[in-house]
Amino acid sequence: MGVINVTPDSFYPGSRAATPKEAAACARRMKEEGADILDVGGQSTRPGSEPVPLAEELRRVVPAVRAAAEETGLPVSVDTDKAEVARLARLAGASILNDVSALRAEPELAHEAAKFDAVVLMHRLGESSKTMQDSPRYADVVAEVRDFLAARLEAFVQAGGDRARALIDPGIGFGKTPAHNLSLLKHLDAFARLAPVVLGASRKSFLGAVIPDEGPDDRLPGSLAAALCAAASGAAAVRVHDVDQTRRALATFWAVRAAC
Repeated sequence: MGVINVTPDSFYPGSRAATPKEAAACARRMKEEGADILDVGGQSTRPGSEPVPLAEELRRVVPAVRAAAEETGLPVSVDTDKAEVARLARLAGASILNDVSALRAEPELAHEAAKFDAVVLMHRLGESSKTMQDSPRYADVVAEVRDFLAARLEAFVQAGGDRARALIDPGIGFGKTPAHNLSLLKHLDAFARLAPVVLGASRKSFLGAVIPDEGPDDRLPGSLAAALCAAASGAAAVRVHDVDQTRRALATFWAVRAAC
């Protein structure tokens, strides 16, 4: 799942596309590198980020979704927590909704989610990305995140969604300490038993806490390690910035595993 951010402030500059033309070029490159899905977002959800007004998110996202879909023919996921962005992105060609709020941000969002071919429900501590990293605490992070996602799956079904179309994301970096993130990775199989798992750990700051680095540009090795860990634990998809390197690492991992 290749990440395309049509934002000026996403935490990793290498994922940014400023215009629909740039988004189309990025989408084409990721398809050539082996992406199966393209994930387009117009609002940064990094810790401390401010929400983007609806009109601005629409201006960024809808043309980029259309450009990526038309350029590649691949399934396109729209990363948003706004019902109107979801609706218009779907009409522009998005077939997957990737929602960091797990359908909590707006009452209409669950209704829109039911119209997509698939929806990704993610765990985020608290009500917003701006405050999620303010002293995150859990008694048992694996159990609490799993219970939250189980409840959101049921909420999706109650809103008319098809459970078979729902995926879950434990929300690496979304209201978690590095220790919390590592625990979730270690026990990812507990989530895979609940629903297909999408994991987004690519270039995130917890990797720099494991092996000190110079920032997001320096985190490719850690990102690949996290992707391999996710694959070994049964994740259905990994959301990444580096499609070519991740594809090759995964192909090698599966070949070695099959030979052992």
